[in-house]
Amino acid sequence: QVHLVESGGGLVQAGGSLRLSCVASGRTFSGYSMAWFRQAPGKEREFVAAIRWSGGSTGYAGSVKGRFTISRDVAKNTVALQMNSLKPEDTAVYFCAAAATILAGTTPGRYDYWGQGTQVTVSS
Repeated sequence: QVHLVESGGGLVQAGGSLRLSCVASGRTFSGYSMAWFRQAPGKEREFVAAIRWSGGSTGYAGSVKGRFTISRDVAKNTVALQMNSLKPEDTAVYFCAAAATILAGTTPGRYDYWGQGTQVTVSS
Protein backbone atom coordinates (compact mmCIF):
# COMPACT_ATOMS: atom_id res chain seq x y z
CA GLN A 1 0.00 0.00 0.00
CA VAL A 2 1.41 3.36 -1.05
CA HIS A 3 1.37 6.15 1.49
CA LEU A 4 2.17 9.78 0.83
CA VAL A 5 2.58 12.18 3.73
CA GLU A 6 3.06 15.91 3.16
CA SER A 7 4.55 18.45 5.53
CA GLY A 8 5.94 21.98 5.47
CA GLY A 9 2.87 24.10 4.90
CA GLY A 10 2.15 27.23 6.87
CA LEU A 11 1.51 30.96 6.82
CA VAL A 12 3.95 33.22 5.00
CA GLN A 13 3.95 36.80 3.75
CA ALA A 14 3.90 37.58 0.07
CA GLY A 15 7.40 37.36 -1.37
CA GLY A 16 8.43 34.72 1.14
CA SER A 17 9.38 31.07 0.72
CA LEU A 18 8.22 27.68 1.91
CA ARG A 19 9.48 24.16 1.29
CA LEU A 20 6.99 21.32 1.15
CA SER A 21 8.06 17.72 1.61
CA CYS A 22 6.32 14.46 0.72
CA VAL A 23 7.49 11.17 2.19
CA ALA A 24 6.51 8.24 0.00
CA SER A 25 6.38 4.66 1.28
CA GLY A 26 4.96 1.26 0.45
CA ARG A 27 6.91 0.32 -2.65
CA THR A 28 9.77 1.35 -4.89
CA PHE A 29 8.85 4.21 -7.18
CA SER A 30 10.97 3.48 -10.19
CA GLY A 31 8.85 4.21 -13.26
CA TYR A 32 6.47 6.46 -11.32
CA SER A 33 5.55 10.09 -11.83
CA MET A 34 5.35 12.21 -8.70
CA ALA A 35 3.54 15.52 -8.63
CA TRP A 36 2.22 18.38 -6.56
CA PHE A 37 -1.29 19.68 -7.05
CA ARG A 38 -3.15 22.41 -5.19
CA GLN A 39 -6.74 23.27 -4.50
CA ALA A 40 -8.03 26.63 -3.35
CA PRO A 41 -11.50 27.03 -1.77
CA GLY A 42 -14.22 26.83 -4.40
CA LYS A 43 -11.80 25.89 -7.16
CA GLU A 44 -10.82 22.68 -8.89
CA ARG A 45 -7.63 20.86 -8.06
CA GLU A 46 -4.87 22.12 -10.33
CA PHE A 47 -1.49 20.84 -11.40
CA VAL A 48 1.57 22.57 -9.97
CA ALA A 49 4.64 20.49 -10.85
CA ALA A 50 5.71 16.94 -11.63
CA ILE A 51 8.89 14.90 -11.70
CA ARG A 52 9.77 11.49 -13.05
CA TRP A 53 11.16 9.33 -10.30
CA SER A 54 13.60 7.71 -12.73
CA GLY A 55 15.70 10.33 -14.47
CA GLY A 56 14.28 13.34 -12.67
CA SER A 57 12.81 15.26 -15.62
CA THR A 58 10.37 17.93 -14.48
CA GLY A 59 7.38 19.94 -15.64
CA TYR A 60 5.64 23.01 -14.21
CA ALA A 61 2.42 24.93 -14.50
CA GLY A 62 2.93 28.28 -16.15
CA SER A 63 1.76 30.12 -13.04
CA VAL A 64 4.64 28.76 -10.93
CA LYS A 65 7.43 28.36 -13.48
CA GLY A 66 10.54 30.19 -12.35
CA ARG A 67 9.30 30.44 -8.74
CA PHE A 68 8.77 26.80 -7.70
CA THR A 69 11.20 23.88 -7.97
CA ILE A 70 10.29 20.21 -7.63
CA SER A 71 12.93 17.67 -6.67
CA ARG A 72 13.20 14.13 -5.39
CA ASP A 73 15.61 12.28 -3.14
CA VAL A 74 15.67 8.64 -4.21
CA ALA A 75 17.58 7.48 -1.14
CA LYS A 76 15.07 9.08 1.24
CA ASN A 77 11.95 8.41 -0.88
CA THR A 78 10.93 12.05 -0.66
CA VAL A 79 9.65 14.65 -3.09
CA ALA A 80 10.06 18.32 -2.28
CA LEU A 81 8.53 21.52 -3.60
CA GLN A 82 10.59 24.65 -2.99
CA MET A 83 8.30 27.66 -3.33
CA ASN A 84 9.86 31.12 -3.66
CA SER A 85 8.39 34.56 -4.34
CA LEU A 86 5.04 33.39 -3.02
CA LYS A 87 1.91 35.31 -3.93
CA PRO A 88 -1.50 35.47 -2.25
CA GLU A 89 -2.94 33.53 -5.20
CA ASP A 90 -0.69 30.59 -4.25
CA THR A 91 -2.86 30.09 -1.17
CA ALA A 92 -4.30 26.56 -1.30
CA VAL A 93 -4.10 23.07 0.10
CA TYR A 94 -1.15 21.38 -1.57
CA PHE A 95 -1.30 17.66 -2.33
CA CYS A 96 1.42 15.18 -3.19
CA ALA A 97 0.43 12.57 -5.78
CA ALA A 98 1.93 9.49 -7.39
CA ALA A 99 1.12 7.78 -10.67
CA ALA A 100 2.26 4.35 -11.79
CA THR A 101 3.40 5.68 -15.13
CA ILE A 102 6.09 8.02 -16.38
CA LEU A 103 3.54 9.87 -18.52
CA ALA A 104 0.88 10.91 -16.01
CA GLY A 105 0.89 14.55 -17.07
CA THR A 106 -1.21 17.27 -15.49
CA THR A 107 -4.59 15.57 -15.04
CA PRO A 108 -5.48 14.66 -11.43
CA GLY A 109 -7.45 11.60 -12.54
CA ARG A 110 -4.32 9.95 -13.89
CA TYR A 111 -2.70 9.84 -10.46
CA ASP A 112 -3.25 6.74 -8.35
CA TYR A 113 -2.22 7.82 -4.88
CA TRP A 114 -2.69 11.04 -2.90
CA GLY A 115 -1.53 12.48 0.36
CA GLN A 116 -3.82 14.23 2.84
CA GLY A 117 -2.66 17.71 1.87
CA THR A 118 -0.93 20.57 3.64
CA GLN A 119 -2.26 24.13 3.88
CA VAL A 120 -0.25 27.00 2.43
CA THR A 121 -1.49 30.51 3.17
CA VAL A 122 0.19 33.58 1.70
CA SER A 123 -0.79 36.92 3.21
CA SER A 124 -0.60 40.17 1.28
